[in-house]
Amino acid sequence: MPLLLLVLIFIVLPIAELYVIIQVGQAIGAIPTIAILILDSFIGAWLWRHQGRAAWRRFNEALEAGRVPAREVLDGTLVIFGGALLITPGFISDIVGIFLLLPPTRAVVRRVLVAFFSRRYVVARVGGAAAGAAARAARSRRRPGEPGAPAANGDYDVEGTAVEVDPPNLPR
Repeated sequence: MPLLLLVLIFIVLPIAELYVIIQVGQAIGAIPTIAILILDSFIGAWLWRHQGRAAWRRFNEALEAGRVPAREVLDGTLVIFGGALLITPGFISDIVGIFLLLPPTRAVVRRVLVAFFSRRYVVARVGGAAAGAAARAARSRRRPGEPGAPAANGDYDVEGTAVEVDPPNLPR
């Protein structure tokens, strides 16, 4: 599958871009076609800058609010790819770039990506080293025989909670 994707990106897409540019050039002329490609690169750069700043602002707001900025990071990544596609000469890449840069269509792409990857990857959250050390220290202070205390043979009871994640209902 990755090989097929690489073939599509590096061989099929450039040939399709050239074909579309030639067809547009034959329909409206070479100079107007080049002018459109240059103009949409400038518009793409402006839109990239504007949406990039907005994504960066939302990222910082999420951090200040104490939230994990997962959505904001994904938005920022989509803005980067969208801007790169818009400043790349070609009409197909411009259409995909606009989809990734405009907020309404970016939200649709984000939902599709979250749904796609949430079915393929298990997400887990762990308390971290400090939580583990605190739990071990609390268990070691208990007397043998108490619930949660270390057994005489060195085995430990592990206390914790598990949460079942329903991928279709993950926050978007």
